[in-house]
Amino acid sequence: MRPATALVLCAALASTALLAGCGKETAGASASPGATCASAEPVADPSGRSWDNVRVVSGKCGPSGAPSTGYEVTNTDKEPLTFTLTFSLVNGFGEAMDTITRTVEAVKPGQTVRRPLDAADGPGSARSYRARIIKVRAVPADGAGGDCPSSGVRITNDRGDAAMGLRVVGIHLENCGTADYHLDGYPSLRLLDEDRDAVTEVKILDGTASISPGIGGDAEPGPVTLHPGESARAGLAWRNTTTEGDPVNAPYVEVTAKPGAKPVTVTPELDLGTTGRLGVGPWTKTPAGAGQE
Repeated sequence: MRPATALVLCAALASTALLAGCGKETAGASASPGATCASAEPVADPSGRSWDNVRVVSGKCGPSGAPSTGYEVTNTDKEPLTFTLTFSLVNGFGEAMDTITRTVEAVKPGQTVRRPLDAADGPGSARSYRARIIKVRAVPADGAGGDCPSSGVRITNDRGDAAMGLRVVGIHLENCGTADYHLDGYPSLRLLDEDRDAVTEVKILDGTASISPGIGGDAEPGPVTLHPGESARAGLAWRNTTTEGDPVNAPYVEVTAKPGAKPVTVTPELDLGTTGRLGVGPWTKTPAGAGQE
């Protein structure tokens, strides 16, 4: 079963426009005045999977009341969630031409948030394309991205790197609070599948040397003190090797920065193959001026 969240994509009536690119929104008021959507029908991703509580609907979804393309997120969970949606832009022949992402932060329980996708129409916009939802991610809002959480630390993941089946992704912790934050050793990880159920068939290793030497996750663990505004990184490494058996995917990872800390869920999209191993490097302070890749 997928988490109890509902998301609706509002599509325009015929050939509708979508803005290529990506965007981030913070949940505010409920659906825009006059932005009604009707004629709902289920939508499936290209693999044939049906998204629970996800529909494509046609109607007047823009704030002006004119036919337009948009998306609607309803949080039926019991805690605030941050949604990240990936759309495929499809031409009239059914060919995928581009992908876009949209993030809606901190949607409250029971809240519906509606956003237009084509607010920046103009010359060169993709007005002849249609939208398909190809991926939906929803994580608890307190801790991952957005404003500084109550814990005083923000945890995110980078886009990672891949070469010849070797995958490397960084988990980043920023001290966005007002006091020093102390770390020591390795973060504790709990891998979760697409339904946010625990993935238990993967062994989590201290360090990354047994996955591949020389990728920066073999430092000796030790105490790290982050002053306000400073960051630390822990590297994840695995091999996307598939032999016998079913490949394991863990799009979500629940990160506990240190004993007693509140877990934070991020989405590094681990495609672990059938190796059954994930190497985790220790927390190391990020050099001043270095950003996420």
